[in-house]
Amino acid sequence: MKNTVLVCMVLSITLGSFFGCAQNNKDENDNSKDVDNTTDTVETEIPDETEEDGDIREITAQEFVTDMGAGWNLGNAMDTENEDETAWGNPITTKAMIDEIAKKGFKTLRLPVTWRFHMGPAPDYIIEEEWMDKVEKIANYALDNGMYVILNIHHDEAWIIPTYEKVPAVKDQLTKVWTQIANRFKAYGDYVIFETLNEPRLEESPEEWNGGTAEGRDAVNQYHQVSVDAIRATGGNNATRKIMVSTYAASTTPNALSDYKVPNEDENVIVSVHSYFPYLFCLEGTDPTWGTETDKNELAQELNTVQDTFGKKGRAVVMGEWGSTFSNNPQDRLAHAKFYAKACIERGICPVWWDNGNLDEFAIFNRNTLEWTYPEIADAIVKAVSNSSSKTK
Repeated sequence: MKNTVLVCMVLSITLGSFFGCAQNNKDENDNSKDVDNTTDTVETEIPDETEEDGDIREITAQEFVTDMGAGWNLGNAMDTENEDETAWGNPITTKAMIDEIAKKGFKTLRLPVTWRFHMGPAPDYIIEEEWMDKVEKIANYALDNGMYVILNIHHDEAWIIPTYEKVPAVKDQLTKVWTQIANRFKAYGDYVIFETLNEPRLEESPEEWNGGTAEGRDAVNQYHQVSVDAIRATGGNNATRKIMVSTYAASTTPNALSDYKVPNEDENVIVSVHSYFPYLFCLEGTDPTWGTETDKNELAQELNTVQDTFGKKGRAVVMGEWGSTFSNNPQDRLAHAKFYAKACIERGICPVWWDNGNLDEFAIFNRNTLEWTYPEIADAIVKAVSNSSSKTK
């Protein structure tokens, strides 16, 4: 979501799941610089897959999530609300960018994608070949580095409207869109993960960020169901591929958690939630200090709620978005990131930092210079995984 949305929400401070996008205002926050991306714009050929690339391992969802390590979001790039992926100030994604993310030690790349500007009309909703090629090319940048890739439907709330009036049309379109995406990636191994929806919700409704209404939650469950069914129906590796399915708005509020349904009780479905906790520190930035014992206890309780709801009942969880916005508070951000990442790993949750490319907001990596602006934060996230792994050996 754009930064301009942040101040208009009426919600509890304890709301842990928030509009994980904290997007750039594309007019005010353009942090792009002149860079040479010519080599990336002309490359369209997709590398051949190897037999190893096509493997689907027989491991549990929890073993799978543990192996995902720590993740980083390529936010506000392929998911802009515009046909141009540079519209929100980020440069064209290059292999060099993803190489640096992998070199730092991140093992998972979340690749948010907005599809609505690149698909045809009803009844077929054909996705543009060029756009699909771009998505696949970036996915291969990560796969070439041995990374997991989370591929989703992101800022498409304009047509994914969770009301009973819209349900039939949305289900039809979701089925056709996911069938196309799933078929394109069907031969890939399980390092490609599908995430059916990002933060499905009724935009600008009073309940948008506090769990929605009963109707909205039911509609979202139906949307996840048809998406999973469409993916599974394509067969091949998609029959058992790991799929991430979010709560309403990816929220951790009680009503969103209690009404969440796993499609078909599928053992290969992973829960997706977002938690920018605490809100005033992470998203709004009006309380830039963090690190007291009370702060730590409250954050631990937020993650305990997720663990108690899902992890302790055998359902693996990915924290698809979390992070803190820049408020001239580098030490507080570092303390928060260290505690958050460690607490996630201790609970078997894969933490995926939300990076929107804006150095005045969530970015810890400069996509123009390929340098880590906040390497300490990145290192803290990665080390939380490595330290946990060394203790279990």
